[in-house]
Amino acid sequence: MRSSGVGVSSAGASALYRYRALAAEHRWERRAIRAVVAGGAGVVAAGVSVWWAGLLAAVLTFAAHAAYGWLRPGPVTNWRRGALAERSTGRRLARLDPAGFHVLHDRALRGGAAPTANLDHLVVGLSGIYAIASRRFRVGARLRTEQRRLWVGRRPVVGVTGVAARAADTVAELLSEELDQEVHVTPIVVVHGARVGRDGVEHEGVLFYPARAFSRVIAREPVIYTSAQVASIAAAAERALPPMMEILLPD
Repeated sequence: MRSSGVGVSSAGASALYRYRALAAEHRWERRAIRAVVAGGAGVVAAGVSVWWAGLLAAVLTFAAHAAYGWLRPGPVTNWRRGALAERSTGRRLARLDPAGFHVLHDRALRGGAAPTANLDHLVVGLSGIYAIASRRFRVGARLRTEQRRLWVGRRPVVGVTGVAARAADTVAELLSEELDQEVHVTPIVVVHGARVGRDGVEHEGVLFYPARAFSRVIAREPVIYTSAQVASIAAAAERALPPMMEILLPD
């Protein structure tokens, strides 16, 4: 389990593991194709010009092919970007006062519909309980609500609100069962890349905040729990929500 290079409960652990697993598939085949394409470009360039032009063409083609593989849309790129967003959110959550907030990362939602569903971050604090998802959208596009739909730029955002709301509901059910009392969990999506106002955007009960501001929003909410209650809820969360890596790679 420890061979993944990240802690079992660190931010983005399972996303990073899945990215590495996908990236490792057919790695040598991709490198061989890249070398053949670059070599072919170099031979052609050398044939119509001088030898160093062929070498330059081969190097540039190799680099361009590698960059395309790194940036092209697909599961590998999505998992890598997701892991980076979660780790960025995790660093910001680390700024919360540990005396008043307990933070858990990358937890399995055993009560969810999907057996491999996970929660990116859970914050249990004096101001409440927050189920937090990290999402990266197109850089520079504006996140907004219009006609009851969520948009990033000119494109509708599909599924994110529902997933965040279901995750919060699942956490609330698990904690309520563990504590034998009803608890409320607030769903939050931390937005990376896209532009969001400091006050955030609300869509169907889910709060969308920019990465730069969300931790301050949580910290400034009114106090509703005592320190003892926070400790009790956090302990229940540890029991009810195991690290996702323990599910992916059981001992």
